Order: sequence, then structure tokens, then C-alpha cells
Amino acid sequence: MLKVVAGVVLLLGAIGLWWGRLGSGGSSAEVDTTARFLVAVMVIILLSHLLGALLGRLGQPLVIGEILGGLLLGPSLLGWVWPSGQAWLLSPDVVSALNTVAQLGLIVFMFLLGCELRMESPRKAVGTLGVSVLGAMGLPFVAGLGLAAAAPGMLQGSSPHAVGYLCFFGLALSVTALPVLARILTDLRLDRTPIGQFALASAAVGDGIAWLALTVILAATGSGDASDMGSTIALVVALVVFTALVVRPLLATAVRRAEERPGTGTLLPLLLVGAISYAVLTHLLGLHAVIGAFLFGTAIPRDSKVTERMNQQLQGFTLTVLLPLFFAGVGLNVSVGALGRDPWHWLVLAGVIVVATLTKLVGAGGAARMMGYRPKEALRFGALMNCRGVTELVVAGIGWQRHLISTTGLTVLVLMAVGTTAMTGPLLKLLGTKPPEPPSGETGGPPGEADGPSVPALQGAPVRADA
Repeated sequence: MLKVVAGVVLLLGAIGLWWGRLGSGGSSAEVDTTARFLVAVMVIILLSHLLGALLGRLGQPLVIGEILGGLLLGPSLLGWVWPSGQAWLLSPDVVSALNTVAQLGLIVFMFLLGCELRMESPRKAVGTLGVSVLGAMGLPFVAGLGLAAAAPGMLQGSSPHAVGYLCFFGLALSVTALPVLARILTDLRLDRTPIGQFALASAAVGDGIAWLALTVILAATGSGDASDMGSTIALVVALVVFTALVVRPLLATAVRRAEERPGTGTLLPLLLVGAISYAVLTHLLGLHAVIGAFLFGTAIPRDSKVTERMNQQLQGFTLTVLLPLFFAGVGLNVSVGALGRDPWHWLVLAGVIVVATLTKLVGAGGAARMMGYRPKEALRFGALMNCRGVTELVVAGIGWQRHLISTTGLTVLVLMAVGTTAMTGPLLKLLGTKPPEPPSGETGGPPGEADGPSVPALQGAPVRADA
């Protein structure tokens, strides 16, 4: 015990000396910036994961705590309580370095998400999934258009593309976070039940549609020239066709050779170079880098031990270190204080959260009811599709960077993402969802719950299901 106390005293003394040296200008600016960058990374990782673990004990996905960690380091708390401390910890040079590293982490994360996306389904399930996705995305999209049209002065950014702003805000309300959804289903042991598989399949298809729609919106708002927009869309279509006809078979061959000759260690660097190359291509096309990384990820062959091992290698560092840096970057641009004391701003925030939730419950739940699910199961499906998580943050961040939404609009969407994700678990419990006891000799849902349409199982777990 004495050794521990002595070690703590020695560490605190060293930190005090180091702090005094920094305050007196005893180190060069270069060393000072490097040190502050490393301290900022340390603080972000520690705070994000501590809050994630704390909220995880309360039954919330870890990503909620990680997002809140980023918010607390921004002007919403640290910048308000201790502005000089935030200015020292997160100086412009440090923030610039953090954003650069965070963008790399976001590219790798979207690549992994594309790798795990499963959209293959039997023909008989296509109609079922089509109805569910239309209900889960269509009604929130239309409601989002109405909300955006009602408060452009508060939510719209400096972009002159009013239609692009409206469509973007509608899209932001319609997304569902596939990774967080998978984690919630796993925690409740609903991932093998019909309603769980139905929700996962619908979210997977919805993710593909959402990124396609975002691509079109970015292409349409990237230039005021209609010919430039047409050229961008044509180039994107050509890239998709090239990926399907050329890149996908080449990657299948590379994966097969890696399986035949294990231990060469060349596949992972090759895939990372490909993902970053695609990110550069879509960025140069006037879209966002994450769209290219996601597209390249969808070309990776599934059901391969080599690719599964590669995903595990990338996920650890990306999701533990790099993604919290992205959350912190978003948090620095989000300020609850931006809502001010104007009751209208808070009314809009409450309206967005309520409308986003109700339209998912009604739209997705109504679609599930049409597909033959019982009323309570249909509501459970709607509650599951209301989960937005990190997908909403990525989409909102892209809209803010392209000036489609204002800083206040970004704050509203981020708080909506946190609120709708946090209420998913409690809503399911309120509807009577509890971990089922599988029948003897079988797996899946409990007796009496296996109603509704038959949909294909999504093979493999999505990228860390709590992201």
C-alpha cells in the first residue's frame, strides 16, 4: 500500500512540474502541440469509455456514453464551465490533428460496415422487405421535409440549395443504425427471433438505400450546374458498375489465394489501400470520402475466415481509439447553448425527437402489421427501427460540413440521435420484451412469438454492434 501511495505522489509531482514547465513556456511550441494532442487523445478515450461502461451498466449501448463523452468536451459543458481549460486542451492545432485522425477512423469504420452489410435475400422476401423499408423510411422522410420547411431559419445552413436541405433533413430522420440495432437485439437475445431477423434485414436494406440517397443529394448540391451534377452521377454509376464487375471478382480471387496461403500478411494492407483509394475517388467527385470506403467494403467477399480475421484486427483499434475521436470532433461543433433561451428552438428540438420517434413507430410498425405481425410485435419492430446511433452522427456531420444544415441543426440532429437510441431499450421493455427461453432442442424465439413473415437470416455480426 505504501508503494502505491508513493507512486501516486511521485506521479502527481511529476505532472505538477510538467504543468508548470508548460505554463512558463519551457518547451517548444512543437513539443507543446504534440504533448497536448496526446493528452487530448488520452482524455477523449478515457472519458468516452468510462461513460460507455457506466451507461452500459444501465442497459444502454456503449455508443451512447461515447457520444456523450464527445459532447461533454465541447462547448456544451467543458467550454462553458472551464473555457480556458478547453482552449488549452483543444487548441486549433490539436483539433485539426484530431479531425484528421478521426476522418481516417471514420473511413475505416465505414469500410468495415460495408464489409458486414448483408442484403442478399430470397425472391419471396424481397416484397416483404420492400414494404417494411418503405414504411420505416418513407413516413419519417416526409415528416422530416415538413419539419425542415417549418424552421429553415433555425436548421438550414448557408448552402443555397433549399431542396437539398429539405431532402437531407428528411433523410436524416429516416435512417436506422444497423450496428446499434444488432447490439440491442443481441443483449435481449432477440437476434435469432423472427422479429429480430426481420429488423436486421430491413435495417441492412435501409442502410444501402440511405447511402445511395445521400450520394444523390451530395451530387445534386455539389454544383449549381446541372451538367456537372449529371456528370457526377454518371461517374458514380460507372464506379459502382466497375466495382461489381471488376473489383469484386478480383477481391474474391485475392481472398481465395490468401486462404490457400495463410500467413502472407498482404491482404489487409491491400484492402486498406483499396478502401482509402475509393475514399479519395468519391471525395474528388464532390461526394464524401466515407461513401467510397463504404462502397469498397460492399465488394469484399463474405463468409471467409480470412476476411473475418481481418475485420477483427481492424475493429479493435478503430472502434476503441479512432471512432471516439470522431465523436469528440462532432461534440466540439455541437452546443446545447446554441438553442439559447428562445422557446421556439426548444420546441423544434422536442418536435424533431417526438416526430422522429412516432413516424418510425407508425411507419415501420404499420408495415410490419401489413406483413402479418401481431400489434405488439409490430410496435416492437417500430421501436427497433427508431434506433439511429452512430449512423445519424455520420450523416449529420456530412450535412453540416456541406453547409446543408446549420450548427443549431447539427445540435438538434445529434441530440435526436442520442434520444432515439437511448429510448430503444426502454421502449422494448415497456412493450414486454424480455430475453426469451429457447424451446428444448431448438433455437430462436419463444413459443407464440414466431409469427410474421419469413425473412432470411443476416449471416455474421455487423461491425461492433454497439457502434
